[in-house]
Amino acid sequence: MTRFLFSLTVLFTFSVTAQQLKSPSEFLGYELGTEFTRHHEVVDYYEYLANEAPDRVKLTVYGQTNERRPLLLVYVSSAQNMANLESIRQEHLKSTQGSGSNSKAIVWLSYNVHGNESVSTEASMKTIYELLTAKSAYLENTVVIMDPCINPDGRDRYSNWYNQYKNTPNQVDPNSKEHHEGWWNGRSNHYMFDLNRDWAWLTQVESQQRIKVYNEWLPHVHVDFHEQGVDNPYYFAPAAEPYHEVITDFQRNFQTILGRNHAKYFDANGWFYFTKEVFDLFYPSYGDTYPTYNGAIGMTYEQGGSGRAGLGIITRIGDTLTLKDRIAHHFTTGLSTVEVSSQNAEKLNTEFQKFYQNQNFKYKSYVLNGNKDKIDALRALLDKHKIAYGHPSNSSVKGFNYNTGSNGSMSTSANSLVVSTNQTKGTLVKVLFEPNAKLSDSLTYDITAWSLPYAYGLDAIASTALVNATPASQAQDAVVSSSVGKPNDQAYAYLFDWNSMKDARFLAELLTRGIRVRKADHPFTMEGKSYDRGTLIVTKGDNEHQSDFYASLMDVVSKHHMDFTPAQTGFVDSGKDFGSGYVTMISKPKVAILSGGPTSTLRFGEIWHFFEQQLHYPLTVIDDSYAATVDLDEYHILILPSGRYNDHFNGKQLKRLRDWVRKGGKLIAMGGAIDAIDGEDGFGIAKKEVEGDSTGNRPSPHKNMERERIKTAITGAIFKTKVDNTHPLAYGYGNDYFTLKLGNAGYNYLKNGNAVYIDRSTKPFSGFAGSIAQESIGESLVYGVENFGRGQVVYMVDNPLFRGFWENGKLFFANALFMVD
Repeated sequence: MTRFLFSLTVLFTFSVTAQQLKSPSEFLGYELGTEFTRHHEVVDYYEYLANEAPDRVKLTVYGQTNERRPLLLVYVSSAQNMANLESIRQEHLKSTQGSGSNSKAIVWLSYNVHGNESVSTEASMKTIYELLTAKSAYLENTVVIMDPCINPDGRDRYSNWYNQYKNTPNQVDPNSKEHHEGWWNGRSNHYMFDLNRDWAWLTQVESQQRIKVYNEWLPHVHVDFHEQGVDNPYYFAPAAEPYHEVITDFQRNFQTILGRNHAKYFDANGWFYFTKEVFDLFYPSYGDTYPTYNGAIGMTYEQGGSGRAGLGIITRIGDTLTLKDRIAHHFTTGLSTVEVSSQNAEKLNTEFQKFYQNQNFKYKSYVLNGNKDKIDALRALLDKHKIAYGHPSNSSVKGFNYNTGSNGSMSTSANSLVVSTNQTKGTLVKVLFEPNAKLSDSLTYDITAWSLPYAYGLDAIASTALVNATPASQAQDAVVSSSVGKPNDQAYAYLFDWNSMKDARFLAELLTRGIRVRKADHPFTMEGKSYDRGTLIVTKGDNEHQSDFYASLMDVVSKHHMDFTPAQTGFVDSGKDFGSGYVTMISKPKVAILSGGPTSTLRFGEIWHFFEQQLHYPLTVIDDSYAATVDLDEYHILILPSGRYNDHFNGKQLKRLRDWVRKGGKLIAMGGAIDAIDGEDGFGIAKKEVEGDSTGNRPSPHKNMERERIKTAITGAIFKTKVDNTHPLAYGYGNDYFTLKLGNAGYNYLKNGNAVYIDRSTKPFSGFAGSIAQESIGESLVYGVENFGRGQVVYMVDNPLFRGFWENGKLFFANALFMVD
């Protein structure tokens, strides 16, 4: 065929295709950018494309949100590639093993992870239409995978709110109501979690379902489309420092190649943009870093706008930023990404294979010991990431000891876990397990420490030698399990350990079923076995009111896979007998939480999710708009999430709170909420007084202002704390605890009740903490309880539920609910 005839054929094909397929505007019935498209309408458009072009578009539903909206993936490529899609996927994955013959570029485009950063879903529809029509040539050697909306619940929350409050026509005045979302804005998912911080931790259903498909593809390029403040120009790669040290030269360089191509189009249109600032590649749970640590060119693109922008808004310099403008920018970088990927398909495949072969890290294996429930919780996370693990062949290992921060040794058992870097996901293993990630720059966008052994409360050794291990699938029968009680419906009592979230879930269900449970406030021994404080004691005598007590108890035991010991007597060998005043009944508390204005949506969401999806225990949400009219006497516990309370508790409200606690209520104050209840009119906690930096009065160049400021900051660092595990708030813990500290707030020790605290040593075990900030947290409280009249105030300075991933902190919260009395 001559070149002329070929050109005519392409032109004819494009013309027919363009006529056959409706653009988003034609399909939706309004010009794209003049309305916010609701999620079901987005689904309708993608279903339309899949029906009209089934040879080039494949639509799949990979999951469902908490509010029952579908999660979509759309595959788009040439007809030939789509006919061989599974073969392409399999050949591509062979690259991770050093083989395979894939020649296609795999590009994954993720839109609208933050619901009120709503332009990206609109841009996705324009992008796929262009790929199917004018830019179809890009698809000859490229498979594009599109997630049109990662967060449908948040997007619809925003679009429904905006459609309710916007002027007609829309008002560009920034003071108008349509530019001011309320407390429950559209950014987060149903449980108010930030899904862009959940890629590694997988606490949310959207993340859990998405990662299954992501691991089936492991694309060459992944883009996470976002929005930032109204007055910011567009941001695209290359990213800012710090880059994590595992990121390869090719990954860094290819970001620059992509950035220069984007700049070409932006320059031609006179659009403003910036690169190499603000958005770094370090914290592993983002939509750019997680793909990067799995071999992709992972990137964030940020358009100015977000929920504040609406359909149009006047910026600080007097320009009007419209939704159409925002669509055009994301549309341009999306197409530019596919274009560059198509042009470099061979290089992407070559370098992707190298990424998985060139893994030579300092630590070859991570060996973990500890509570079996915590080991199992970690295993569940590793399984989701397809990270392999096993059980050690040796009886001891040497290396860096996480608990001491220096070299040492550790005995192992069949319950020990070995996670090594000599596997497909070796780079991700290094990032998630390394004791202290190397910072190339202390100015970071997020937390600087997250090491999983600390997060899960496990003893660990990082070994520079590869530790021999039996794969877990072959070692299951060899794993040592605790002794399981034999059925015995005539026992006097049934004894259960208390040292994990699994135990807390078990207790929560017993209480909700009406089964009465006691706890041991002193250690005791029976028949040669020792039992710690917090041991759960379920007696037959306490539950005579339940005709089916034993069957009901065993049903809960079976459901939670609980080990237990039947006791034939309440007479202990040492300690306190079961009828003692030191073996107290655990009440079934009615719990309320404050929401709205003064509270942080994210911090509220963590607690809400903890109760409903982790603990499975009822929670009453009381909004601040009517909280003053609620009778607090109906509740045993009130939780104040962290936030900015300012003067929310005035004198009258604070007195009401004090009176409720004095009569027997339990108040749990977290983070910023503590400041709202301290002082003379509040409770007994006091903020630390710290002298300023001795260099504070010396002149400093303006260019150093940001670096001077971080002296007072703690950017998510891990500190070793002291634990008084004789206190009910610390039942189930050892003598120390590694806390993730997110700020420099320091509070003096309480007169009594200091369950967890920092002593004079304030150097972080992992992560960054400024010099002045370290001074402010020396000899300060982390978790404590103040007795006040017949009630208690539980102070949680650090957040044990942060982003739902700090597994070892969650039992403190359960203790605050059930053990503190």
